[in-house]
Amino acid sequence: MKKVYTCFCTDVIHEGHLNIIAEAKKYGEVYVGVLTDEAMIRFNRFPVLNFEERLKLVKKIKGVKEVLVQDDIMYDKVVEKLHPDYIVHGDNWKSGYMKAVRDNVEKLLSAYGGTIVDVPYTYNENVKRIDAQMKEKLAMPEYRRKRLRQLIKLRPIVKTLEVHSGLTGLIAEKTIVEHNGEFDQFDAMWVSSLCDSTAKGKPDIELVDMTSRFRTIDDVMEVTTKPIIFDGDTGGLTEHFVYTVRSLERMGVSAVIIEDKTGLKKNSLFGTEVEQTQDTIEHFCEKISAGKKVQLTDDFMIVARIESLILERGMEDALTRARAYVKAGADGIMIHSRKKDPAEILEFCDKFREENKDTPIVVVPSSFNTITEAELAAHGVNIVIYANQLTRSAFPAMEETAKDILKYHRAKEVDSRLMPIKDIISLIEEL
Repeated sequence: MKKVYTCFCTDVIHEGHLNIIAEAKKYGEVYVGVLTDEAMIRFNRFPVLNFEERLKLVKKIKGVKEVLVQDDIMYDKVVEKLHPDYIVHGDNWKSGYMKAVRDNVEKLLSAYGGTIVDVPYTYNENVKRIDAQMKEKLAMPEYRRKRLRQLIKLRPIVKTLEVHSGLTGLIAEKTIVEHNGEFDQFDAMWVSSLCDSTAKGKPDIELVDMTSRFRTIDDVMEVTTKPIIFDGDTGGLTEHFVYTVRSLERMGVSAVIIEDKTGLKKNSLFGTEVEQTQDTIEHFCEKISAGKKVQLTDDFMIVARIESLILERGMEDALTRARAYVKAGADGIMIHSRKKDPAEILEFCDKFREENKDTPIVVVPSSFNTITEAELAAHGVNIVIYANQLTRSAFPAMEETAKDILKYHRAKEVDSRLMPIKDIISLIEEL
């Protein structure tokens, strides 16, 4: 019998998958691969069911000879092990980012005369409804809130992108790239106080109140499924912070990061150029403890942001604070620096990891932007936040467009650098 292989990355078996199996059976014995959670997260979406549950789901399908584990979106290992005569897939992989997978399969099979079978993709009202239900489930607070903790366990480093609107949320949600045979996408979203304030034309001094900032979260959550990390600035008064924690947790936010400064907020990248006051260890620990006490679930995370290196208080002060904050209940430590050289950040990470192997470390490489995610992960970093790049890239582009329209008294000169409105609208799904 000929060997026929297909691979699924789904939480529910619907008529489209059964159609693939039916077509595959025409060519020989059917082997089905199930993508691991790690592989799904890299190129598709976070699974609703875990890998073991999805494995059981596929094993129940009639007509399947064997179910295999596929730990990468590329088929190299499967082809080497199984040597299938046919690989069957929906024809949706003939275009877009998935075309790279098909091209790779075609190359692998051509080495020994194997064949690709492209099956017309099934997308009717019933399949559309099932897909929408899965997406809605992913977006529900009880699923979204715990996803950051899950990602920390699954990913070498959790890639987080700044968002400040529904549209930027869609960019973080849907941007997937293929580069040198590797697929990747962002894992989480960062709702920054700086970018949220800037989008509203307000200074970044905690002027925009929590009600307004929660509205931004609502806009993002309405159209996305990925976990959200919220920039809580200083957390405000402890008496107010506990309400912020409870509200964020109820909304389905995964984490809040608060910094150990007091008084009128000044952006950390100003460092000692402006007067900035660091909170006492005792008071900040009380704030962390108060926030942890009002949580209703174990999913939500409070991350303590240490400003010691920004304020030039020294490495030992940063480490002393990290120990105290973890003891007070902090679920993670964010260490910040405004130096272009990442040396002091890496030194902190190495020393912290010597005594604490488990508490997640968060970094924001805005100034020390030459370091790679792999290098950060090698020093124990769990989450990297690209904290303001979308805002900073959008502003000069919009300003240049506005200037050219004024200069030429028409829009023709700017048209070549504009994205077609149809492409932008295609990001937005209709019910």
